[in-house]
Amino acid sequence: MSGGVDSAVAAHLLKEDGYDVTGLFMHNWEEDGCPATDDWRDVQACCEKLGIDCYSVNFASEYMDGVFDYFLREYRAYRTPNPDVLCNRVVKFGAFRDYCAQLGADYIATGHYCKIDGDRLLKAADGNKDQTYFLNQVKTEQLNNVLFPLGDLLKPQVRFLAEKLNLSVAHKKDSTGICFIGERKFKKFLAEYLPAMVGDIVDTTGNVVGKHDGLMYYTLGQRRGLGVGGVKGESGRWFVLDKDVKNNRLIVSCGDESGLMSHKLFGSGFNVIGEFDMPKSLACTAKTRYRQPDQKATLILEDDGKFSLEFDEPQRAVTPGQYAVVYVGDRCLGGGVIEHTEK
Repeated sequence: MSGGVDSAVAAHLLKEDGYDVTGLFMHNWEEDGCPATDDWRDVQACCEKLGIDCYSVNFASEYMDGVFDYFLREYRAYRTPNPDVLCNRVVKFGAFRDYCAQLGADYIATGHYCKIDGDRLLKAADGNKDQTYFLNQVKTEQLNNVLFPLGDLLKPQVRFLAEKLNLSVAHKKDSTGICFIGERKFKKFLAEYLPAMVGDIVDTTGNVVGKHDGLMYYTLGQRRGLGVGGVKGESGRWFVLDKDVKNNRLIVSCGDESGLMSHKLFGSGFNVIGEFDMPKSLACTAKTRYRQPDQKATLILEDDGKFSLEFDEPQRAVTPGQYAVVYVGDRCLGGGVIEHTEK
């Protein structure tokens, strides 16, 4: 249980179905600033209302070694990681799952919006809340004996149930971003761990138009926070076009976004969820960020986990370090890390 409305309602639904339910809260960060204290208090209040026991379990060491170190390595390489994806594999369906097995639990359950059918991971009924994207790196065996009680519910239904149960989290705002950053500004947090190197912001012709605070703070397609005034006679807003790592320059453009578009991406570490007879070339849909609508594409998967995705239509700001996730109908086939793109 996370301290949010989704996991609280999931616990209620399981209890209503006759399961013997225990709430476990994961404490994954040891530094002040993370909202874990308030979340743990909300878990305790909800469990008391639901009439179930709850415990707090510390996985800070596992999180630091398996997730946060990766997070820093990716930013050192000037890429944009998604630590929440790795957290699911390493902590929630790794260390947490193993801990529950030691306690003798028959199942683990979470408040994720998704479904399980045999060894297949399926999209949730609520397309706006579907979270299969974040589970693309979970191994098939990690999904054995896992329950997702919210798979067939819409978010408004979940909040309605929480209201009906008089749960204190019924209207609690959904968590966004990365837990360990909490309420702090991202730049300030990252600067505590990685030294930033100030450099020039240049346009596509090499003219200096400003200064950046460190290449790691920016991502492709970003518009806000660039601090670049004026548009040099062009129409539109400035956006990040590329990073010149060798010369520590941030390349920006405005107006025409054709330079952000790519037809093909290449990646590594593709994780296939469930048994699947993979053809050499697979017509599928895919997304390169969480909120993106599914895009028609063709997947080519190699034996070593390297893969390529060629899209029917060009895609905007496909970003190295993020995950490309593949679907066949409503089934999430898995995904891998984006390495580079082809225009």
